Amino acid sequence: MVATESVSEIETLRDADAGAADAGPGGEPGDVADLVVVRKRVPNARAICDAAALTADMESIAAGEDDGVRRRAAVLARLKTALADGTAEIRRRFEASNDGAACVRQNAWLMDRLIEAAARLATEREYPATNPTTAERIAIAAVGGYGRGEMAPQSDVDLLFLRPYKQTPRGEQIVEYLLYLLWDLGLKVGHSTRSCDECIRQAKADATIRTALLESRFLWGDETLYGELRQAFDKEFAAGSPLDFVEAKLQESDERHQRLGDSRYVVEPNVKDGKGGLRDLHTLFWIGKYVYRVDDVTRLVDRGVLTLGEARRFAKAQKLLWTIRCWLHYLSGRAEERLTFEMQPVIAERLGYTDHAGAVAVERFMKHYYLTAKDVGDLTRIFCAAIEAQHKRRRPWIRLPRLLTEERFGDFRIAADRITVADDEAFARDPVNIVRMFHEAQARNAMVHPHALRLITQNLNRIDGELRKDPEANRLFLEILCGTKNPAPILRRMSEARVLGKFVPDFGRVVAQMQFDMYHLYTVDEHTLQCLSVLHDIEAGALKEVAPIATEVVHKVLSRRALHVAVFLHDIAKGRGGDHSVLGERVARRLCPRFGMSEEETDTVAWLVRWHLLMSNTAFKRDVNDPKTVEDFVKIVQSPERLRLLLVLTVADIRGVGPHVWNGWKAQLLRDLYYRAQEALSGDSARRGTAARIDAAKRRLADALPDWSADEVEAHTALGYPAYWLAFDADTHARHARLVRQATRDGAHLAVETRVDADRAVTEVTVYATDHPGLFSRIAGAMAATGADVVDARIFTLSNGMALDTFMIQDEGGKAFDRPDRIAKLASAIERALGGTLRVDRALAARKPTLGRRTRALRVPPRVLIDNKASVTHTVVEVNGRDEPGVLWRMTRALAGVGVQIHSASISTYGERFVDVFYLKDVFGLKIDSKSKLEDIRKALMKALGAEEERKTA
Repeated sequence: MVATESVSEIETLRDADAGAADAGPGGEPGDVADLVVVRKRVPNARAICDAAALTADMESIAAGEDDGVRRRAAVLARLKTALADGTAEIRRRFEASNDGAACVRQNAWLMDRLIEAAARLATEREYPATNPTTAERIAIAAVGGYGRGEMAPQSDVDLLFLRPYKQTPRGEQIVEYLLYLLWDLGLKVGHSTRSCDECIRQAKADATIRTALLESRFLWGDETLYGELRQAFDKEFAAGSPLDFVEAKLQESDERHQRLGDSRYVVEPNVKDGKGGLRDLHTLFWIGKYVYRVDDVTRLVDRGVLTLGEARRFAKAQKLLWTIRCWLHYLSGRAEERLTFEMQPVIAERLGYTDHAGAVAVERFMKHYYLTAKDVGDLTRIFCAAIEAQHKRRRPWIRLPRLLTEERFGDFRIAADRITVADDEAFARDPVNIVRMFHEAQARNAMVHPHALRLITQNLNRIDGELRKDPEANRLFLEILCGTKNPAPILRRMSEARVLGKFVPDFGRVVAQMQFDMYHLYTVDEHTLQCLSVLHDIEAGALKEVAPIATEVVHKVLSRRALHVAVFLHDIAKGRGGDHSVLGERVARRLCPRFGMSEEETDTVAWLVRWHLLMSNTAFKRDVNDPKTVEDFVKIVQSPERLRLLLVLTVADIRGVGPHVWNGWKAQLLRDLYYRAQEALSGDSARRGTAARIDAAKRRLADALPDWSADEVEAHTALGYPAYWLAFDADTHARHARLVRQATRDGAHLAVETRVDADRAVTEVTVYATDHPGLFSRIAGAMAATGADVVDARIFTLSNGMALDTFMIQDEGGKAFDRPDRIAKLASAIERALGGTLRVDRALAARKPTLGRRTRALRVPPRVLIDNKASVTHTVVEVNGRDEPGVLWRMTRALAGVGVQIHSASISTYGERFVDVFYLKDVFGLKIDSKSKLEDIRKALMKALGAEEERKTA
């Protein structure tokens, strides 16, 4: 057992912990006394509801009004006034204090008073019984959260109407009167009417009903009858093993988590039912109450189940979650449990969060939320596992097998497939054992015992500067990170135990660090672990189909340890303000020698962290067929080894963002850049390498067209310029060839082909048309008018004066544009747009396209960057802004309006933000050097980006 203070002392303590998961600017740290919900006094309760005055008024109404209809109307009006005044006072207090724990107590207290007043009126005035029989007894109990004495502003009122056995007419009348009264008050009432026997019978069959009875609370009526239920419940369920109930509640939690994403780090978490939410805390409360028969969590400290520090963490987490949930209810006016994109910045402001260097207020708020959710998970897991272990130890038939399978090694032992310490002094005796335990757990594929996790929590202060410098501790950590097994699972366990953030404080700074956008699905720490898991999959060959080049070259790298450490550190400096790549390089140069890495390895890691975005930025934002692009890239990379390392790191980074970010298009762009850079670094001339790849592409096309004559193949291959042959694979070239031949035979000036790519959730649209100024803009407009969102585009002009443009499109929901009727409508719109009969602005207005709910909540400042050094032959313009319907059409129309030609384009979307890059020439086919012309381009694009706002304010 753990020595603890008495409950009376606990209830007066306040947690002054100012660690990573502090209470934040929204309020004081959690009070352990906040856990004693029902018995905690409501301050100045009369200001919420004067119970004596309410009772007197109800008596006066009942005595002074003989007409039943008018009497009920007067009673309802008085209760409505009491409810409105009380809820207004509670909300006023909440908005002044940001104390969600107090708010839910006060709401429950107010509801108690209203139900008591209504029940007294019903039983004593409306349906009185001078000498009620045993069968006419009735008791009203609160169940669910209301039974705990907690009620969010828009929560249901859950009631149990308890009768002895068979329902009587008087009992039915009382229940009906109360329910209709509560419904007319506008309350959402969940209710059941059962006898004691029915309650017990249903509780046996359903763990949810058993839970409701477990936390039931007497409100009104025959207290003896309610006492009989409690006695029967305790008698029935106290004798059996509590493990069945524990397992049922944990299974229930697992199923609930699966429904809601099974992650604490979802972008719009459910604060009630999500992983790490209030329901997980309730699960801990239910299990503790069921197993130990206690009324509140603080009693678990007296029983030695929770330490004082854990009870404080429980209280702190509960207070923040209740505060957030109350704000959600108040601001939405309904029982909203999701912390949506729209709500996040509003609640952050209400809680007093402000912008800091490197992190805006909403990111700081969400970091605090995720840390709290992590604490909830830690508490629930340790608590439930400890109960399981404790009760199994009491059963002698389990003890013998457990001892037979026990294995001891050094300061550790394996018990029931879990690694734990040989004695409780292991960490104090040698703090390196904290890291060594996780090293052994990874090596033996074993879970860490909850008792060991608790001891680690109590010894976190031993992870100090001395331990961080310890060569053995760093050797063990590096083996965990760079071994042959996937390091992500054990590093995640280390992070959840708060060991990783203490051992590597720079990592601790990004734990739960979120980015307020729709592109990054994970917090920075979780993204890092996802990247390490992807790296392991690449090495294991599991991604050979989707990332073949990375799978091939990863086994050629000579600096494997450097690669793993670079993946671990690549985002280590996010949230500090400034360029996280530059700041991360400094962190790497400081940490790598500490890890025991050589000077050469340190230099490689630092370089990779500094340039970890170089390859993706070059491949996705620049024309890799432009020699200047490759030349600039190679100047930074400098060696084939660094090129291989950078490719693998880039693939891991992109795939680690989220499951739908990586696609074949991005893989192709990275592959093209890799091969071009490899040729330049190996000494092959760019022209010779390019010519060889073009010849190979043409040969593959000929092989893919066995039914074509040699003359037909030669005539077609003469149409494409070098960039075209380097841009697509053989299958795509073959499809294009058939499309061009058929259009030529038909004498068609326009041909449209579509292909649904289900794996990438996009529809590929190929347009073959007569090239003319503004063609790209008209096609983009037709797509916008029919609800298609362009996520990628490649445009080419053939030697016969025809354009061959390829677009990747999705619908408004981010899915493939695959309905036949919509595809037919799209083809028709393209034809009308090119014929000049489609008014895109009118079509957009008729469709009334709106921004998505999440997108509206996010602000993306528009930006136009003009780079005349990135290409020798073209002016490169990069445009950043918020993705919205028709924005690509407005931009391309603006470019056509200032008299420039779009030679090629890269269209990329990152959540709510787009980054589009255009390679431009003037009307004479030359690079644009005129400063006034460049300024005209910038102004036209900025106006196009602001057109939506201008229309709204016009």
